Amino acid sequence: MEHSRAQQLVTLEEYIIQSQNKFAGATGELSQLLRDIGLAAKIISREVNKAGITNILGFSGSENVHGEEVKKLDIFADDQLISALERSLITCMVISEENDGIVQLKSTTGKYIVYLDPLDGSSNIDVNVSIGSIFSIYIKDENDEVCEAAALQPGTKQVASGYVLYGSSTTLAYTTGMGVSLFTLDPSIGEFILSEESIRIPEEGTIYSINEGSYNSWGEGLKKYVKYCQEEDSATNRPYSARYIGSMVADIHRTLIKGGIFIYPESRNYPQGKLRLMYECNPLSFIIEQAGGKASDGNGRIMEIEPKAIHQRTPIYCGSPANVDKAMEFLLTYKEEQVLE
Repeated sequence: MEHSRAQQLVTLEEYIIQSQNKFAGATGELSQLLRDIGLAAKIISREVNKAGITNILGFSGSENVHGEEVKKLDIFADDQLISALERSLITCMVISEENDGIVQLKSTTGKYIVYLDPLDGSSNIDVNVSIGSIFSIYIKDENDEVCEAAALQPGTKQVASGYVLYGSSTTLAYTTGMGVSLFTLDPSIGEFILSEESIRIPEEGTIYSINEGSYNSWGEGLKKYVKYCQEEDSATNRPYSARYIGSMVADIHRTLIKGGIFIYPESRNYPQGKLRLMYECNPLSFIIEQAGGKASDGNGRIMEIEPKAIHQRTPIYCGSPANVDKAMEFLLTYKEEQVLE
């Protein structure tokens, strides 16, 4: 009897090179950029895993541009990602949640612009809950200067985006507009290994993810949709399960794998929404859409929003297409009722 062969393992670097070779004229620069981010993610993952024993948890004593206290690990992650992107000299500027304006890198001739949320969900660091890093990559027009205006591009112009989830395992997901690939870090060899490619989000899911503590500050349409999710109806598999982690990367990852909907809406306290368009909602919407899902701000497609500022906020409703469509149906119905009144 012939021995069964062990499953061939494909590393992130091998996968990127194989993907690059499929396209004539590919320069390899985007591949290098993704490898740089993968390297920074390994270093951040190592620090996250040992954070409790190296006194890196807790606040740094400073605030970021949004007036939020910055955790020590946020600063470490920001430094690692920016340093990794600077080494290859193909990125001209970085926009990060931890910095006020653009961060201009050494290479003024680099053609890539990278948006970063270095450590999403950092309010969960001290309680050992999953956190993540988010990235979004654009190309600077060769005629543009290295300035904020050049970075203000709609999400439809992203050439790649992805996230790294630091949880029970460290997972990296990315897309270059050709589907979504998922990798898991094997700490024994220090490599991200391909775990799934061409991921498809379920057409419909039975999980809704939202911070229900803000219920009283929502619009009526959203309140009615959440009540719909909670009603009993065996024909539509309701009531749905409520799942909310509070780290966007973790909530989106679960939604990507299991289906359902993730919502962070506009509210009385945050009339424009709270999450940031350019380095949270656009990159994760790109991932969700490439897996067959939908992402809306309640009025239209997230990735078609024309940005006015690098730290702009937006509401977001994203996940399985059937769930997002149903939520939009409730929002639209209530808006029409208001007009009729």
